[in-house]
Amino acid sequence: MMMATSADGSGAGVQLNARYLWAISLVAALGGLLFGYDWVVIGGAKPFFEKHFQLTSEALVGWANSCALLGCLLGSLVTGGLSDKLGRKKLLLVAAFLFGVSSVLTGWASTFNGFVVWRILGGVAIGMASNLSPMYIAEVAPANLRGRLVAMNQLTIVIGILAAQIVNWLIAVKLPHAGADAAAIESIRQSWNVESGWRWMFTAVVAPSLLFLLGAAWIPESPRWLVKNGRVEEARQVLATIGGERHADTAVAEIQTTITRTETGQVRFADLLEPRMLKILLVGMILAVLQQWSGINSIFNYAEEIYRSAGYGISDIMFNIVITGLINLVFTLLAIGTVDHFGRRKLMLIGCAGIGFSHILIGVAYAMELKGLSVLVFTLCALGCYGMSLAPVTWVLIAEIFPNRIRGAAISVAVSALWIACFLLTYLFPILRGAIGMSKTFWLYAGICFAGFVFVYFRVPETKGKTLEQIERELVD
Repeated sequence: MMMATSADGSGAGVQLNARYLWAISLVAALGGLLFGYDWVVIGGAKPFFEKHFQLTSEALVGWANSCALLGCLLGSLVTGGLSDKLGRKKLLLVAAFLFGVSSVLTGWASTFNGFVVWRILGGVAIGMASNLSPMYIAEVAPANLRGRLVAMNQLTIVIGILAAQIVNWLIAVKLPHAGADAAAIESIRQSWNVESGWRWMFTAVVAPSLLFLLGAAWIPESPRWLVKNGRVEEARQVLATIGGERHADTAVAEIQTTITRTETGQVRFADLLEPRMLKILLVGMILAVLQQWSGINSIFNYAEEIYRSAGYGISDIMFNIVITGLINLVFTLLAIGTVDHFGRRKLMLIGCAGIGFSHILIGVAYAMELKGLSVLVFTLCALGCYGMSLAPVTWVLIAEIFPNRIRGAAISVAVSALWIACFLLTYLFPILRGAIGMSKTFWLYAGICFAGFVFVYFRVPETKGKTLEQIERELVD
């Protein structure tokens, strides 16, 4: 399948090998799928491994749910420098290997300390994938498809989230099915889940990890990384495979205009502190923090507690969690269909406002002690707004706004800010809930979303339809 387009997104004359472009982007996006699964699987396993390891304090519960985020931070920090030195492809292979190994070791940990260590190792893989997958896709994609292709990484994250939720539901509720009556079945399920069920929830990620490993061995290196490191002919070959000789010549020439001889090789983090670069870096970091402090990940990671507080039983809770994943998937598909049409800013503004108002309604529901359906509907509204805006578009913007020569290091810093924010959000949720209550916790998240709306309106540029080099010239020069 071929599709007419051009390096500048004008659609004039260049024949892109769309099948190949989507294939290599999908392979890179498998990192997002594993990221989503490994990140959310703990939400369904939580009530069972807590009983297995006899976790009783809020601090231990928060630590168990947030420890992987320290690994995410470490993975994102080391990936920036290493990806500039070694390339994107090699680190994608490392991330795939770590996903598979850590999932097995976490699932079959014999002690809580061992569980924590292997969760942190899995977090390293998540941190690496969260850097590498959108960056790789952005660097191979033409301007007019880049939004959709990078947003596809968020789609695979959402599919990974939904897969984890379905696997958790099947293991926790559908297996094992034995006993003469409902009470006996429930007792058997509870005992089996506490002893073994949660282990298989983590272990299930081995299969997609192997697929990711094989795929990452097949894809080419990023052409922009190749040009940056003086391997111009290799970059030209990759670009020619994507879009033919004309596309390759145009793209290489444009990349070279933004990378001088003195800028090849590994970037120092001190380069990010140059006034022109620092301004862009701060925008990326604030967007990353906003995505997390919007509060949606508290719904994902503490869904069992949120729905239990609303009066649901364990079977309904697990089913509701699957519904949240389906809503997230539907609205992410909507984002992929609109991000290159409506643009990044408009979706971000709609998302900040929609999530903020949804959080207000969730807080009102808890304040009025409403039970059941109202809490579910309001959380689904928040998740829908997030799925079509902050979830995918933040990754698109972070992959787009940084100049070629610092992209690896800058994305590393921005994503590290994201994981620090995610750690604080996840660790503090049970503490905030205990200190100020569920209602005020969600109202706090609403206030952050409205502040984010103001920031996006005044500080975030529109990038749709522009090459990475055009964006660089507009933001830096």
